[in-house]
Amino acid sequence: MSSADPNSLEAQRSAALRADIRRLGDLLGATLVRQEGEELLALVERVRALTRTDGEAAARLLGETDPETAAKLVRAFSTYFHLANVTEQVHRARELGARRDAEGSILARTADRLKDADPDHLKEAVAHLGVRPVFTAHPTEAARRSVLNKLLRIAELLGHRAVGEGEKRRTDLRLAENIDLLWQTDELRVARPEPTDEARNAIYYLDELHVGAVGDVLEDLAAELDRVGVPLPAATRPLTFGTWIGGDRDGNPNVTPQVTWDVLILQHEHGITDAVELVDKLRVALSNSIRNSGATEELLASLQRDLELLPEISPRYKRLNAEEPYRLKATCIRQKLLNTRERLARNLPHQEGRDYLGTADLLADLQLIQDSLRAHRGGLIADGRLERALRTLAAFGLHLATLDVREHADAHHHALGQLFDRLGEESWRYTDMPRDYRRKLLAKELRSRRPLAPSPAPLDAAGAKTLGVFH
Repeated sequence: MSSADPNSLEAQRSAALRADIRRLGDLLGATLVRQEGEELLALVERVRALTRTDGEAAARLLGETDPETAAKLVRAFSTYFHLANVTEQVHRARELGARRDAEGSILARTADRLKDADPDHLKEAVAHLGVRPVFTAHPTEAARRSVLNKLLRIAELLGHRAVGEGEKRRTDLRLAENIDLLWQTDELRVARPEPTDEARNAIYYLDELHVGAVGDVLEDLAAELDRVGVPLPAATRPLTFGTWIGGDRDGNPNVTPQVTWDVLILQHEHGITDAVELVDKLRVALSNSIRNSGATEELLASLQRDLELLPEISPRYKRLNAEEPYRLKATCIRQKLLNTRERLARNLPHQEGRDYLGTADLLADLQLIQDSLRAHRGGLIADGRLERALRTLAAFGLHLATLDVREHADAHHHALGQLFDRLGEESWRYTDMPRDYRRKLLAKELRSRRPLAPSPAPLDAAGAKTLGVFH
């Protein structure tokens, strides 16, 4: 059937897209009238009509428009394009979903192609599978999270298929409210964004990925590989994330060691908060009674140790969940996460058993729950939502993304030169040494047990800044 046929699937999708764009356009028009008056809407419609029929007349009209009105005109069109883009993304996602239903997902189709591969080679490849998307620093593209949140809400409302006149009315009201709020929100902050602001922008997307998408992808990946006889090893981390924001100091003088530290703490704050939310969902689910299922000695011993080291756990939880060791263990994990966040925020030392030194300790605690469930007829939840939680936390860790420190090699050479030259152990300056000689010197120093850089090191400002990153 030709796509020109109005009854074709493609034509129907195109018509639905245009209808939703018109719907949001009409709601935006109503917003302009409410917020700025009929005159602005009339000007928007006039400019839009002239740009299609008479470009010179449109240019003259724009040239005669006062700056304040012109600014509102620009905002009106930019808001419209935001709404149109969101609508296209919603419909694109719907089309991709329909394609997955009809043809299978990309992961499923890829797994089908792997059926005839050498099993040993495939297992080896899967065991070392690693994909690492990296967020780069582009401050000019940084949108405010307030704007992103409202556009996300509009996308959710558009994606929801309202049933009944009452629900449709409520959906249109929520859409109108968000468009009003979008109009009254500054698209960009007045102050120039700092590196930490850029980091928050990336963290917004990482938080959203943490909530659902990454868990879905990893769950589907494990299922498809299992279908072709290649289980995804528990220790494998097929998906992780990286970022340059806060660590890319190559040509950016604003990225100081303190900025890098602040961004690391910020990432941990969000990563731990996301982990707490995930563990809270597990706490709700893990109502298994020891009288109905049982638990391993390892889990019970670990729980007893946690309760001794974590006096913050409410006596109420200990009383109400006394017969629910899985839920009580999850409560202890939650408290350790809160303690970890507090430790990092206050730059305190790690306390064994009271907080997590790293992601591996968190995963080990959850692994105890998983092993016990598997041993006591809880395999479905152990290999279901708990496995999903483990893989999600392994992907993000407590830090969301690995922070890459990018620095020009000359800055490192400069700092190292000052450190070596002050020792007076070489007959020539570090900067004059050939590359091979420098490499051997550095290798020798790395094997040495002495501190090359006592604190504080006698360096100039540039050298101290570079060395400060490593401190």
